Amino acid sequence: MSDKVWFITGAGRGLGHLIARDAIQTGDKVVATSAVVDGGAEGLSAPEDSLLVLPLDVTDPEAASAAHDAALKRFGRVDVLVNNAGRAQLGGFETIPEEDVRRQFDINLFGAMNVARSVLPTMRRQRSGLIVTISSVNGLVSNPGGSVYAASKFALEGWMEGLAEEIAPLGIRSLIVEPGMMRTNFLDPSTARQGQFETADYAEAVEGFRSFIAQANGTQPSDPEDPVAMIVAEAAASEPARRLLFGEDAHDWAGAKCRQLSEEINASRSRA
Repeated sequence: MSDKVWFITGAGRGLGHLIARDAIQTGDKVVATSAVVDGGAEGLSAPEDSLLVLPLDVTDPEAASAAHDAALKRFGRVDVLVNNAGRAQLGGFETIPEEDVRRQFDINLFGAMNVARSVLPTMRRQRSGLIVTISSVNGLVSNPGGSVYAASKFALEGWMEGLAEEIAPLGIRSLIVEPGMMRTNFLDPSTARQGQFETADYAEAVEGFRSFIAQANGTQPSDPEDPVAMIVAEAAASEPARRLLFGEDAHDWAGAKCRQLSEEINASRSRA
């Protein structure tokens, strides 16, 4: 029987909800947060005193601090932080208003930083903990129609790679998770946003991309149950992985990116 305390953002639905469910089933305690408490996280089945459901807008540093304080008041510690809250700002770069670009970074990057900044002092005092960062294969590979979303995930991974080295000597571990396309609600219009500006030069590409997203929503190739089980297992491991990719598409895209980088590095060396 495990007795870890999990602090999970974006736990109202999707991957965060499934992670919370599985953590509870292992006997752990869970602080399930979401931007809107609408019954998703509250619908988790948990033994008495094993679940705390809180509203949390991760873009608000004071709200992140207050949620962390509530977690400590209830459970006394935080062992696993899952920075899962996020959204997808899709569309060609020139079709996306500046405020939407900034909003993408506020949620995907600065929101994760706000929560980590609140939780890390507790983990430092404990000299233990695990930070799980739900990124995407788009933290390694960017595609047309996803440049702004990928930029936020590239930045997220760059921050976590450096932070992981800073906190490792303190007994705090890091796990970056990079799923491919999974059958969650991530591409649903309630979560993903499209560009707003209409530009004739991009009209054909925009229409093709929107059609692709509409067809892919709900038919993604990977089952989210698989990565969830692995994430919960890694949290219990004495030597967990530092990076996990999920889905054949993620492995194919990441492998192709590694080969491309190797070729470009060798080509650059030959020109030096």
